[in-house]
Amino acid sequence: MSLTNIISLLGGLALFLYGMQMMSQGLEAAAGNKMKQILEKLTANRFLGVLVGAVITAVIQSSSATTVMVVGFVNSGIMTLNQAVWIIMGANIGTTITGQLIALDVSAIAPLIAFLGVVLIVFIKKEKCHYIGSILAGLGILFIGMHMMSTAMEPLGQSAAFINILTKFQNPILGILAGLVFTALIQSSSASVGILQALAASGVITLNSAAFVLFGQNIGTCVTALLAAIGTNRNAKRTTIIHITFNVIGTILFTVLCIVTPLITLLQGITPSNVPAQIANLHTLFNIVTTVLLLPFGHAITKFSVFLLPDSKEKQEEENTLSDMRLRNNDGLGQSAISLEETKKEMQTMLDMAHKNVHNAFDVFANGKKERLQEIEKREQQIDDLNKDITRFITTVIPHENTKSGSRVFHSYFTISSNIERISDHAMNIAEYSKTKEEIAATFSEHAREEVQYLQEVCDKTFFYLTHIEDDVIEWHAKMACMEQKIDDITQQYRNNMFVRIQQEICSYKGSILFSEMLTDFERIGDHALNIADEMLDIELNGIK
Repeated sequence: MSLTNIISLLGGLALFLYGMQMMSQGLEAAAGNKMKQILEKLTANRFLGVLVGAVITAVIQSSSATTVMVVGFVNSGIMTLNQAVWIIMGANIGTTITGQLIALDVSAIAPLIAFLGVVLIVFIKKEKCHYIGSILAGLGILFIGMHMMSTAMEPLGQSAAFINILTKFQNPILGILAGLVFTALIQSSSASVGILQALAASGVITLNSAAFVLFGQNIGTCVTALLAAIGTNRNAKRTTIIHITFNVIGTILFTVLCIVTPLITLLQGITPSNVPAQIANLHTLFNIVTTVLLLPFGHAITKFSVFLLPDSKEKQEEENTLSDMRLRNNDGLGQSAISLEETKKEMQTMLDMAHKNVHNAFDVFANGKKERLQEIEKREQQIDDLNKDITRFITTVIPHENTKSGSRVFHSYFTISSNIERISDHAMNIAEYSKTKEEIAATFSEHAREEVQYLQEVCDKTFFYLTHIEDDVIEWHAKMACMEQKIDDITQQYRNNMFVRIQQEICSYKGSILFSEMLTDFERIGDHALNIADEMLDIELNGIK
């Protein structure tokens, strides 16, 4: 095999992998932000779940990409472990489409497919057409690369040493190990199966040698998901166990069938002169039969993964925050939905913490509870750190966002995070007035104490509305606007009350200054709450949750 052939082989592999990436990005752009809703609706039923996994994988030609997406979804809480089982089973079926298309030898029209995709990208202005064009162009490039690899490997058919190595793959253990290692190295079962078919098309390998390599390739594809699961929570790691379990069971089953039954002979008889088709048929049979057999035992496989990786006694070990989350596979399928969900979860945590600070701040202001003040200070620092983490995270993922709507949502999340941080700042101000009150020996009347308690109740109600978005988002937002106006009205009314108390010499000038500053912070909290509601309304109206 000459240097020219080696370069051609590497170039073909590069085009093959790049084509898969283009298709993945096209699908991500077309449905990435809505992937969460799609999966929530369709994965409740096991049959629909399998179908979804098969269709997605058939479109992007990569079960590894689909499985990595599932790992990310489980890790972020978008998908449950039981739902993940069906998607993984479907992904294993969908990945066989690549082999079948290769067996049909569509490489002759591959340039035309790529051309059509480029036409949609370059000459059509509609964004949706660009996404479809990316999928088509990627598909065409994939098969051009496949043809290059097949042509580059033709000289290997004349190499006695290479053919001698391939004959050793008729040994089940050696064949499985070879397929496993090779697929693990290139991290794509579609590519490794395609190379196996390219060898077959060149007349270098037969189904007798390819069968066990093929089974190993199905196990080797799990390596990508294993790498993606590093640093994730336990459920995400269990997803990879499910993936491995499926393929190991299938490999054991079909290895036995190939040894004790004439399965290989039967497949050779269906397409006697087309070895690539024989490999594709065996690959399809492997995944369909394994799925059908394991479909009734999906929940049992889930329980098995929990048994192998039980819950940790330390709950903190399970927490997965943006600060420690590694951005894996930024351009991968579903990454937009995963990033949006991760950001949303962290903001919900941040909002809950801010609410606690506001509630406790009024207690500290009115009653001077010093232990509460220390809690507020600690929580305020945590909120500041979360805001920095969210800001850093958003600025990291936004360059990888493929859609305008997704970018707009990230912008809204950025604004929401900043407003939550400002609410906590105002809570801190209110709490710290207790120190000033003690230093200047300011006192408050019973009327003022009652008003502070009512301000606390109003803030609690505001946060309740803010964290419980109703189905009718327009009406919900109107309630939030009414709460903000109510806060403004109360602020003005209580300022007037304060002046009345000053005239009646019930309130000291020192106390009135602190009370007035506290009212200003109270009013600002309402303003920031409405700002958050405005951004949430925009997100909901644009259909991205």
